[in-house]
Amino acid sequence: MDVTLKILEARDDALTLSEDIDRYAAEATAEFRDDPPPAGTGVRLVREHFDAPECVFLTATEREHGRHIGTCVTAPFEDPLIGDRMPMVVVLSVHSSYRHRGLAGQMIRALRSVFAERGIHTLAARAAHNDDALISMGERWGFVRLYEVMVREGE
Repeated sequence: MDVTLKILEARDDALTLSEDIDRYAAEATAEFRDDPPPAGTGVRLVREHFDAPECVFLTATEREHGRHIGTCVTAPFEDPLIGDRMPMVVVLSVHSSYRHRGLAGQMIRALRSVFAERGIHTLAARAAHNDDALISMGERWGFVRLYEVMVREGE
């Protein structure tokens, strides 16, 4: 697959991804949220975190036609108890006609390279508890389950 990966270096370029981020957030949380995430999630993410060293906006474009086919975004994650701070993959999206060709893994490798240059050697990712495919994919890329988050709603 002939693809160009690009790190967006300008805040305005990252803002062009805000609708994609909103859509991804809605899809990723639909299973466990009755209401979609608040409107403007993507814009807020860019405005609040763009300059953080843990934040990267990465796009994948098909070289031949210049078509946008993938997005990967990280944002800072901080453990509130012990203060460990690391980048977390909050968006990993590949256009459906390009899936199962290794593009997501290529984007993760690119992120790891960027963070290594920044002196950051830990990368976190999140997956729904029952998303066995995503969890398995993450484990193939070297992610391990560090801890589980449990949520209880209602009475």
